[in-house]
Amino acid sequence: MKKWSADRDKLIYTHIVLIGIPTIFCYCLRLTGSNLLEWHIAIATVFLLSSLIIVVESTNALFLRFAIRDKQMIQGRADRYLQSFKSALGVSGAKRPTPKCPLPKCSFIVVAYLPNEQEIILDTLLHILTKVQQPPQGLELILAYNTPIELPIEDELRRLAEFYPALRLLRVENSRSKAENLNAAIEVVTGDITCILDADHQPCPDCFVRAWRWLEKDYDVVQGRNTIRNHSQNMLTEMIAIEFESLYGVSHAAKSFLSDTSIFGGSNGYWRTSVLKQIRFNPRMLTEDIDASMRTLLSGYRILHDRSIIATELAPTDLRAFWYQRKRWAQGWLEVSLRYQLRVLGSNKLNLWQKAYWTYILLTTASFTIISLQIFPIGLSSFLYQGWVPAYTNEYLLFGTAVTLVSGVYQTLVTMKIAFLRYPIHYFIQYGLLVFFYTLLKNIISVVALYDYLHGNNEWVVTPRQGRRTLFFPQRSAALTSGSSPLSSTKP
Repeated sequence: MKKWSADRDKLIYTHIVLIGIPTIFCYCLRLTGSNLLEWHIAIATVFLLSSLIIVVESTNALFLRFAIRDKQMIQGRADRYLQSFKSALGVSGAKRPTPKCPLPKCSFIVVAYLPNEQEIILDTLLHILTKVQQPPQGLELILAYNTPIELPIEDELRRLAEFYPALRLLRVENSRSKAENLNAAIEVVTGDITCILDADHQPCPDCFVRAWRWLEKDYDVVQGRNTIRNHSQNMLTEMIAIEFESLYGVSHAAKSFLSDTSIFGGSNGYWRTSVLKQIRFNPRMLTEDIDASMRTLLSGYRILHDRSIIATELAPTDLRAFWYQRKRWAQGWLEVSLRYQLRVLGSNKLNLWQKAYWTYILLTTASFTIISLQIFPIGLSSFLYQGWVPAYTNEYLLFGTAVTLVSGVYQTLVTMKIAFLRYPIHYFIQYGLLVFFYTLLKNIISVVALYDYLHGNNEWVVTPRQGRRTLFFPQRSAALTSGSSPLSSTKP
């Protein structure tokens, strides 16, 4: 409660600084006769550029299925000419490659902070052990967890590991972060492919088969598509569900289509284990996944996004949990942007287009919220000066406003096209109507994240996990001694 009050104070302070002071400055300029049109045009240009990128990404995500550009996969001269023509129109996409070698041994690393995630961890482990297809060379499941105290759930986990030999329990002593848990598991993982999962993520049964198609094709990391499992809980989870479809089904997929690069999103990512052991994770970074993504790309490794590899996860169910999750994300992205921007420009591993695209992503992440907020001082100063906000007739401003408004609607429609089978249509209508206010909330959170970053406050606040507590092993019973499964009468 004390921390929540502190964030409220930060919110008031930051908006006084970023909106109140510029409003006074703009008002003084108006007193000198300036109409601030040039300033308004500059801010509108930032909105316009962002909106055009949204339109381009959405269009690509609508028509393309896979990111790879491999002429060897296209047989026949006529087909190659047709593919080149479609590429020029931005509506092409090669077929998913067919693997030539059998799937090797695979490993899952599931990371958990058990006092927070003890209600859901058994469901996740049992889903993996009973639902995911077993590779011919074997499956390994490592639960890397930390806990400050002994918990009853640990007894249940040990009994589960006795029943399923594929499960390995790794309690990481003195760990204080997800990155430390991951690094400990990376030391002992034995599969050729390693999938990293958060404690609430449940992957699709053929996830490794789908990822192997790309990893065999000389990609090093394949990021799957995360969707929301508890979307029907309240309006917030409904909004997050459509936001995630927009991110993982449209934006992240399009980044892969457009630049043949992507990011590892922290979970449902499939790594060549040899690469993972080189990259590892930095415990000092708030978003260790984005930091690892940048180091992977700058090292010359390739990341691809395949939105057909689906894993479900749990969204925050209340505003407080949402606030701290998104503040950590915003602050972490800011850290990464400031650390890697110059390295991206000087990289000899990225081509010119990839450098330009990642420069846009990093600069936008670091500055868009602050720049976008300056539209308020312009309007407020006009109101203070003359009692109303004038309606500009400048054609460029009108065009920029129209594109900005249309881009959000267009992206929502594309998201609905891609994900309409997963959610009721009213989710998309609701998202389209409320996305402005939802984005405003995220921008407010980003401003507080900037304050924390400038003041060196990088405390990790754990996102609360809510789940139905299920005791699969209430006691050591005949189920184990007789060889029967705790879930059914036959062992998988």
